[in-house]
Amino acid sequence: MERKIFIKNMVCNRCIMFIKTKFEKLDIELKHIELGAIIFEEESENDFEKIKTAIEENDFEILLGQEEKLVEQTKITIIKLLQKLPLQLDKTLSKYLESKLNLEYSKISKIFSLKEHITIEKYFIKLKIEKAKELIQLQENNFTEISQQLDYSNVNHFSSQFKNETGMSLSSYKNEQRNFRNPLDQIV
Repeated sequence: MERKIFIKNMVCNRCIMFIKTKFEKLDIELKHIELGAIIFEEESENDFEKIKTAIEENDFEILLGQEEKLVEQTKITIIKLLQKLPLQLDKTLSKYLESKLNLEYSKISKIFSLKEHITIEKYFIKLKIEKAKELIQLQENNFTEISQQLDYSNVNHFSSQFKNETGMSLSSYKNEQRNFRNPLDQIV
């Protein structure tokens, strides 16, 4: 029987590769895998417990509650949005999430804020700043180009938001040449 489970902290392609490797070792058929979720062929009652043990040993968590699943789906949807640059949000973030999650934004927002103690908008800003840090370290674009890729209205707004989040100016961050990035699964 096919079974879908949602996994907390599964936020990047390396996470996907790690989970695939775990399934190969467990000898359980993985039907589909994407950020935050897997579908597998459950052949015995022990399969779920084996998966749960393997996943939780490695700082992932199986989400059973509907609200927890919604929060994780919201995070994954926003993370996916930022994977393809330039960011092209042709509608508001709230409308985008409504269309992707098939729920009213007020419900998504309320549950997200209640569970994570942060608004979706603030979470989105934090992710954009982490993406900006990555782009600065790559040194392929100037600050104006990075602000445009992240869909900021102008470089001053980007610079101000960056400083508010990091406590550093864009130039200071670039000149430090140290990795001050935060893992995506720890951003809240």
